[in-house]
Amino acid sequence: MKLNIALLMAAVAIACSPGQSTEELAVNENLPYNIGNKAVRVYETSKAGTERLATKGTSEFGNAEQPLESEVAVFVNPEKQFQTFIGIGGAITDASAEIFHKLTDDKQKQLLDAYYGDNGIDYTLLRTTIHSCDFSSESYTYIEEGDKELKTFSIDRDKKERIPMIKRAMAQASEPLLFYVSPWSPPAFMKGREHMLQGGKLQPEFYQSWASYYAKFIKAYEAEGMPVWGLTIQNEPMAVQRWESCVYTAEEERDFLKNYLGPTLEKEGLADKNIVVWDHNRDLISQRANTIFGDPEAAKYAWGIGFHWYERWAGGESMWRNLRNVKESFPDKQLLFTEGCIEAFDETQYERWSNAERYGTSMINDFNCGTAGWTDWNILLDHTGGPNHVGNFCFAPVHADTRTNELIFTPSYYYIGHFSKFIRPGARRISTTTSRSHINSTSFLNTDGSIVTVVMNDTEEAITYKMIIGEQQTVLQIPAHGIQTLVY
Repeated sequence: MKLNIALLMAAVAIACSPGQSTEELAVNENLPYNIGNKAVRVYETSKAGTERLATKGTSEFGNAEQPLESEVAVFVNPEKQFQTFIGIGGAITDASAEIFHKLTDDKQKQLLDAYYGDNGIDYTLLRTTIHSCDFSSESYTYIEEGDKELKTFSIDRDKKERIPMIKRAMAQASEPLLFYVSPWSPPAFMKGREHMLQGGKLQPEFYQSWASYYAKFIKAYEAEGMPVWGLTIQNEPMAVQRWESCVYTAEEERDFLKNYLGPTLEKEGLADKNIVVWDHNRDLISQRANTIFGDPEAAKYAWGIGFHWYERWAGGESMWRNLRNVKESFPDKQLLFTEGCIEAFDETQYERWSNAERYGTSMINDFNCGTAGWTDWNILLDHTGGPNHVGNFCFAPVHADTRTNELIFTPSYYYIGHFSKFIRPGARRISTTTSRSHINSTSFLNTDGSIVTVVMNDTEEAITYKMIIGEQQTVLQIPAHGIQTLVY
């Protein structure tokens, strides 16, 4: 497969079309654009093709004609602008860092170039964990067990592999990475348990200690030269997992935020850190938003709400309409996709195309429902789908076979790249709809005036379609099981 992106420009569907508050529109005035009689540059990846993110030439705009009922069309309206885009990226976990440091120098450079270089897919977001998660080789914290006063707090363990990789990613990135952090569980003693696994609850007598723990972590990482943009309160707070986990009801998370975490960050000079609540699936997101954002004293500390995609497998259809509900109900709060990956790893299935299409479908629908940023899970795993200390092996966009020092780029990597390479921070989503349900699309207007439209076809047949923008149109064909990025 050939990654043909040497000519890519730094350019940047209303399936849900959330509204925007008057206040937000006043702050974010419409970006300017100019659609003259210009060509559309086309980049394409398809299941049958041999190239990935390949330049497919240009298509010229002409005068628009009323589409017939039998024709497929994509309608773009740059005058209708919605949320401001903050970035796309992935997580550097202990597992990613451990595998990264097993690679030779040239392979390490190849990986960083592929994710963060302007000749790669140019990530702009980065997530990491506060101490261990399932994608660590073992459970650990930054303090000695029972140290309520946090006197033994130290991130020395992270300085061996994780921090060096994060620093290299930040140095490689074409622009500053938006970096945020998430905990999977408080230390075991703060939950009154012998271990951090299988749920449990933060005990009230340790609320302040745990809030101070976040502040110490942020300050320690920033002292190492890694600016922290924000944090989520708890990864998956309604899941009792066999790995590090901790359960909060909506009321418990609300009260911890407004009575402890928010005030503590303010007191420690960290009031500029963006706090993200929930950090779990779309199914229960509305109740969490109603409870926390409906309380002014809690809401004042929250930048927005994070979500994952795993409800699709737990209960059927992905619940995008819940994102629309949150954005309509609380238009001053932001939506952030904080984690998603393909589970049930199988080393024989690196090229499984449905994995990539799950990414494409989720990203288009999440953005069209008002999502400001999108974060994949592990950026790198090995040929076993790990390491993982509880056997929860998963796919990543890139795998490393440490037996052969080979990097394996899956189709998911290229599908993500069709968004991350072209849509840049500060872009505004613009109105995009399709005339048929078997083709899906979203569009963004970059700050430089360029427009990016992503079109996806997950059917067995090629589709010819018109893209109509005001009084202009162009006619294109997207292959079966294909994705296109159109830049104009």
